[in-house]
Amino acid sequence: MAPAAVHPPIHPDTVAQTRDGLLPAESTAELAERFKLLADPGRLRMIYALLGAGELCVRDLAAVVGSSESATSHQLRQLRLAGLVRTRRDGRTVYYRIADDHVRTLLDVAAAHFLGGHPA
Repeated sequence: MAPAAVHPPIHPDTVAQTRDGLLPAESTAELAERFKLLADPGRLRMIYALLGAGELCVRDLAAVVGSSESATSHQLRQLRLAGLVRTRRDGRTVYYRIADDHVRTLLDVAAAHFLGGHPA
């Protein structure tokens, strides 16, 4: 299959100005990775549980979302590496919480837009 022909833009000044305002490719790739993490229903339920409780240990979070401790721990590790959750250790127990209020804001806006303001 031959590649599509590239035609010069009709409005080159607008194209150049718009292109200059785009996020750098590396930034868009990082942002897309964060959205991929939030696109998983299990992880999203964990985030909503943490938003509701403030903080939870793995065992309690697994009980809330109906998942195994191992699966919950694995998902939390991914969320932590992405900077979406933080941890606090109390003896041998690790507690997880949402990293900052921007996560809540992002989900509130998405829920209002896609679900009419009501999380399913």
